[in-house]
Amino acid sequence: MLFTIVVGRLGQLQITGAEALADLGDAQTVRSVALPAARGSVFDRNGQDLALSVARRTVWADPRYVEDAAASAAALGPVLGLDPLELAGDLEADASFIYLARQVDETVAEAVEALALPGVHLLDEPSRFRPAGDLARSILGDVNVDNVGRSGLELQYDDVLTGEPGELVVERDPGGRTIPQGERQLRPAVPGDDLVLTIDRSLQYEAERALADQIVAMDAAGGTLVATDPRTNEILAMASLTVPDDGGDPAPTGANRALVDVFEPGSVNKVITMAAALEEGVLTPTDTLVVPDNLQVADKRFTDSSPHPTMAYTPTDILARSSNVGTIMLGQRVGPDRIDAYLRAFGYGETSGLGFPDESPGLLLDPDDWSGTSIGTIPIGQGVAVNALQMLGAYNVIANDGVLTAPSLVRSRIDGAGVEHPVPASDSRRVVSEETAGAVRDMLVAVVDAGTGREAAIDGYAVAGKTGTARKPQPTGGYERPGGGYDYVSTFAGFVPAQDPQLSVIVVIDEPVTSIYAGDVAAPVFARFARYALGHLAIPPSGTSYEYSVPPPIDFDEPGSDGDAPAPGADGRVRSEAATGDVATDDGATGDAADDEAPDAVDEEAHDHADEESTDGAGADPPDEGGG
Repeated sequence: MLFTIVVGRLGQLQITGAEALADLGDAQTVRSVALPAARGSVFDRNGQDLALSVARRTVWADPRYVEDAAASAAALGPVLGLDPLELAGDLEADASFIYLARQVDETVAEAVEALALPGVHLLDEPSRFRPAGDLARSILGDVNVDNVGRSGLELQYDDVLTGEPGELVVERDPGGRTIPQGERQLRPAVPGDDLVLTIDRSLQYEAERALADQIVAMDAAGGTLVATDPRTNEILAMASLTVPDDGGDPAPTGANRALVDVFEPGSVNKVITMAAALEEGVLTPTDTLVVPDNLQVADKRFTDSSPHPTMAYTPTDILARSSNVGTIMLGQRVGPDRIDAYLRAFGYGETSGLGFPDESPGLLLDPDDWSGTSIGTIPIGQGVAVNALQMLGAYNVIANDGVLTAPSLVRSRIDGAGVEHPVPASDSRRVVSEETAGAVRDMLVAVVDAGTGREAAIDGYAVAGKTGTARKPQPTGGYERPGGGYDYVSTFAGFVPAQDPQLSVIVVIDEPVTSIYAGDVAAPVFARFARYALGHLAIPPSGTSYEYSVPPPIDFDEPGSDGDAPAPGADGRVRSEAATGDVATDDGATGDAADDEAPDAVDEEAHDHADEESTDGAGADPPDEGGG
């Protein structure tokens, strides 16, 4: 009877259980290993590497095949730099796969391999590598150890850059070693697509270097520089640096502050007020406006950077001198609703369309929420907040004959077959007429020729641009620091050659100490970077002789013009203190020097509203002194 049972059982195993037993054997010896996919590379516009994946070896274990966990841990611990007790716990885990150390150096991998420990293996997996170190880190962002994007373009384009994992099926012996003639199947991993950016690596390097040097020289907290081709609004360089809290050299920020941080632009904003006034016919480029050195707006008094008798300024003089009072008077004539409409038309209050993670649209009050003094502050760039790219975009409108083109940061995508897929061209819209843009462009040339932006001048080229020096809101509210005093943001935005703009740049220096004035702080960085970029991009000199289509500015260096103002009535451009903004048609005279601009006035109620959306808002009373 027993013999019959045994024979029957053997027959059952041979006939009905053979397949099940084979499956059981495979389950004990066949192992599936995931093969991570290489992440796509990121290149600059010239094909230079910015970020790529390199093979690094990872140490892992199958605890079921570890013969002596304690001994293996004691051997591995010193090699991996890990606690042997913790390693022993991992090696005794109830699992078939566990990471011990990810993406180790090759010397470590070789040492682990030499130990030949049962159940301990090495696996190749891709690791992110930036050949130029932290260059462009603020743009590129970071990935985690699993090569998943965490910030910047790595996060924004994670689905494009991420490939498809593969699989390797192998047969191993009881010691965990691969059986040479055993079962083996391979499904290769598919790499992710590559990205080609609009960034130029050489320009990015120079931007970060020039910015870092000036941050140190000005004892500043940080800074931002953005460079574009104004014809297409392709971003050529975008640098964001900060000084670490514990001191040290300026370093690229983890966040792209050119897009995610906002600031009050101050006088660089005056270009929009001027363009609105000309476009709306408030005055023509040849008219003069009677401008005192101070102006009462509601319950606040605004002043220019330095005292001067009441003067008849052309629009060019208003920009070249960075006159707060003249700009406010233009803003009053344009009116709140139209000022707001032009700010939005120039790109304020909305994101750029880049889709960059955490990009800020800025802060822009609805005219219904303006206070009585908002018509004084907003035209001169206070009570409104923008990011650096938005502000530069406004200057690109002027450089591009009145047309706003959305910025671009990615040029194309290259798939696994090597086929390049260009990104569609950016959308464009007209903001002001070509005539208005041309007139404002000429006025911006005057700012550099004879006004507050002289340090931005470049030999052989006509430069157009504008300075801005603004008080910085405190995180706790208001503008004044708890211990007294103020922090400032100094800005220069401009483009070159003015006759045929091919390069535009904005420089923003955060909390400079050595000097606060943008003409001293930001304009020199523009000149240094632009000189390099003009040569690198092979943009030929345009000549510094510039034919103005508007009345030329007062020559501030002319004898008698740097403080010896003509007496009231000495010429047709001087008016009594009682003059309040009548448009005059007489022209030709000199006035006080205005080589530097003072910080712009601020608006208490505007910042109270801004506080509702951002802790960077302020609620302090505006200072009585003004500036450009």
